[in-house]
Amino acid sequence: MQFGAVLQTNPPASRTVYLAKLAEQHGFDYAWTFDSHLLWQEPYVIYSQILSETHRIKVGPMVTNPATRDWTVIASLHATLHEMYGNRTICGIGRGDSAVRVTGGAPTSLKTLRQAIHVIRELGNSRSVEHNGTQLQFPWSIGSELEVWVAAYGPLALKLAGEVGDGFILQLADLDIAEWMIGAVRAAAEKVGRDPMAIKFCVAAPMYIGDDWAHMRDQCRWFGGMVGNHVADIVAKYGDGASGGSSGAAVPTALTDYIKAREGYDYNQHGRSGNTHAMFVPDDIVDRFCLLGTAADHIEKLKALKELGVDQFAGYLQHDNKEETLRVYGETVIPALRDHIVAQRSAD
Repeated sequence: MQFGAVLQTNPPASRTVYLAKLAEQHGFDYAWTFDSHLLWQEPYVIYSQILSETHRIKVGPMVTNPATRDWTVIASLHATLHEMYGNRTICGIGRGDSAVRVTGGAPTSLKTLRQAIHVIRELGNSRSVEHNGTQLQFPWSIGSELEVWVAAYGPLALKLAGEVGDGFILQLADLDIAEWMIGAVRAAAEKVGRDPMAIKFCVAAPMYIGDDWAHMRDQCRWFGGMVGNHVADIVAKYGDGASGGSSGAAVPTALTDYIKAREGYDYNQHGRSGNTHAMFVPDDIVDRFCLLGTAADHIEKLKALKELGVDQFAGYLQHDNKEETLRVYGETVIPALRDHIVAQRSAD
């Protein structure tokens, strides 16, 4: 299993760079960031600095969207970073949430998302693509390699991820929901003739190492509120636990039931611990959606996720225990999930 750290690009930018460097030092493979240009600083500028001051860690948005950036610009940003620092970026993409809603917009259609993924991936891999009736290619890009991973929750979005995504990003760590969603993505991939085992699966959720459960829950309750935005869209489309429309897949009530007490959302507090709009999220949802507790607690849940086929766990660090959580992961959690290699094996 690989590991990522998910950061917010809060000022000063040097703090974000420091945390990404610390993540690399503790064995993390990826440094992801939010991409919401009004709420936080511009991530791609910061990616350049992170890549300049690290050696192997990959960077990318979790997640960007097809509405706030021109698709060719997204591809150009990644291809440029690859020319400068080698192929060390990844593109997470979804329909859009805070980046579009704060500016008065709305998430894109799945059709638009599908088209954007194609354009971004082709250009980001130094290939030619038809876009707006014109054949386009970066004449300066040679050997760029870019994977596009799709963030999804609803049945039709999961179908899209299986049909066109290099990877699938699930932003919650509930075992039952993860099993259902991974199964849905793999089924969609197989149906269109793709190898379902070739799609990479990333579970992203807050990670907090500690033993004060009340405090950990309060620090991470924001996550249930953030996920609730997407769940509310699903409920509006399919109803509570309804079948997934033409996809035929039922939306698990484990995903939809908890938002019944939701009363709106304040994007000014988006992704921040201690916010007030997530008070409706019950403790059991925080426990199911996040990774909390001792190193042993984290290892146990991560092993269960790995058994489901999860290739990467990306831990959100929007809380008051960032450095210690990174340290314990580096010294204890990550080694427990890596393949064990010995220097010498006995002849027999």
